[in-house]
Amino acid sequence: MAPQTHADDLDIAPLIDHTLLDQSATPDQIDQYCEEADRYHFASVCVYPCYVRQATERLQGRSPKVCTVIGFPTGATTSAVKLYESLEAVEQGATELDVVINLGWVKAGKIDQMGQEIADICQETNQTVKAILEISALSDAETKIAAEALMDAGVAFLKTSTGWYSGATVADIRLLKELTQGQVGIKASGGIRTYEQAAELVMAGATRLGTSQGVNLLQQRHLDSEARRD
Repeated sequence: MAPQTHADDLDIAPLIDHTLLDQSATPDQIDQYCEEADRYHFASVCVYPCYVRQATERLQGRSPKVCTVIGFPTGATTSAVKLYESLEAVEQGATELDVVINLGWVKAGKIDQMGQEIADICQETNQTVKAILEISALSDAETKIAAEALMDAGVAFLKTSTGWYSGATVADIRLLKELTQGQVGIKASGGIRTYEQAAELVMAGATRLGTSQGVNLLQQRHLDSEARRD
């Protein structure tokens, strides 16, 4: 029998989208997050579209990708606006797009319309698209039908939430793992503030973590390791 992975054994740094989505974020803070993403070898830095060009320039030749949000945080902008926002972000250097789906369409049963909107973004940009479900606003049945449509649309990840409505839970991740069966990645996002919480989400099936607390999480892991050695 293979040894069981313990939470303390997880290297979560390569899974972190180092996220700065504070409306009052400044260019200096964007530079700081880019520097931290590079120093700690995070998966990406996630910023608002107006900062994509700056982040791209700061991370040129470095390993972290540049991620941005589309239709954020409500997902209720028009399909044409979302597509334009996506194309402009890619033109400025973004290679990962976290797109908020139209929850109202899901609630109204307009699944084909919701899926087509995301499919157009996937096809036109040819970049990594993470569809944000806002699971706490959906029933399990709605989550299931939306997830199926989004996987058909070509997304690379299903993401739990924006973090504005609610946070990611282990139950959310387990549900998405059951629904995706390894077909796409799973991003946990919202309210991830401790290393223990992050590790639990990864062990439940998350393959990416969206958090503004990435540096703190790694420092917590280091302090916990030091304490155990003492």
